[in-house]
Amino acid sequence: MKIAIGCDHGGYDLKAYLQKQFEERGYEFIDFGTNSPESVDYPDYAFEVGEYVAAGKCEFGVLICSTGVGISIAANKVDGIRAAHCTDTYSARMSRRHNNANILALGAKITGVAIAEEIMEIFLNETFDGGRHQRRIDKIGNYKNNKEVKE
Repeated sequence: MKIAIGCDHGGYDLKAYLQKQFEERGYEFIDFGTNSPESVDYPDYAFEVGEYVAAGKCEFGVLICSTGVGISIAANKVDGIRAAHCTDTYSARMSRRHNNANILALGAKITGVAIAEEIMEIFLNETFDGGRHQRRIDKIGNYKNNKEVKE
């Protein structure tokens, strides 16, 4: 499994912690930064990780900002990305099983390291259920090209 990881300044410490967990588990990863707690713009990292995952260069992405909200919104602008902002293990599990999410977004200021580690592990190892859930994902993916203006 190959993982793309990135963060803004608010997620810097949690990213460093999760990278150690990747190493301990033998996960291959690519670090897209940021590499300091100095202020940066989270969309830059979300787009870069998103493009890498969407291109199939990594199976999953992990993005971290202070809340997880902004970075997930930005990542979801990349075609082919289904970023899930997860704050608990159930959301992590279901985002993979039902939504086939390919990027996990975490909020370093709202999710402690122990639960973030557990969320990450579930997210990276849970499988997609397929079936009726694929039909729903296809609808989301096709929305931009198929939408009609309703009056």
